[in-house]
Amino acid sequence: MVGSVQVEPSRRRRRRRQDSEQEILEAAGRLLRERPFRELTVDDLMAATSQSRTAFYRHFTDRQDLLVHLIGDLNEELWDMSAGWLRGSGDPLVEGRRSLERLADLYAVHGPLLRAIAEAASHDADVEAVYRGLVQGFVDATAARIRRDAAAGRTSLAHPDHVAAALVWMTERHLAATFGQVGATDADRAAALETLFTIWMRTLYAPDPAPES
Repeated sequence: MVGSVQVEPSRRRRRRRQDSEQEILEAAGRLLRERPFRELTVDDLMAATSQSRTAFYRHFTDRQDLLVHLIGDLNEELWDMSAGWLRGSGDPLVEGRRSLERLADLYAVHGPLLRAIAEAASHDADVEAVYRGLVQGFVDATAARIRRDAAAGRTSLAHPDHVAAALVWMTERHLAATFGQVGATDADRAAALETLFTIWMRTLYAPDPAPES
């Protein structure tokens, strides 16, 4: 009984701390859909929660640390959306379209937040390191998929690492530009999806162009 009495308060404290941190992260996500990261202050953020300003520093060292936490949460969602093609080895067109559809859906929901993170990375070294690490993970996974497809005879592309980097960064920039502002429509989503699908599949799986005569 003594052990359970000691453990239960500790669990409640951890739960309260987790709930407190999550409330701050959710408030930050909402506000970053409305304004650039450079305009978001700790005072503004905490005013959007039920907590005091000092509570912020119990969870985060500064605003950049907050953003790093947000990147970590979004990273999991991005991998879930893209895993079908990145980790698959079946029909690349079917897996590729399904993954791009889910990725476009994610950007339709989180586009302004993802754009805010990308913009913050352009002028903060710590955020840039984390963000580039996130994107590089997708570059590496894409290059691995290209190599698997080359081994299976589906593509004959040379330089898979460079091809992967070009495709992944192009996709990140295009989706951020399309969905980075509030007001993107279903037509925008459909156009972005079809454009990216065409570029990816033609780049990776179209027959080699005929040599010039």
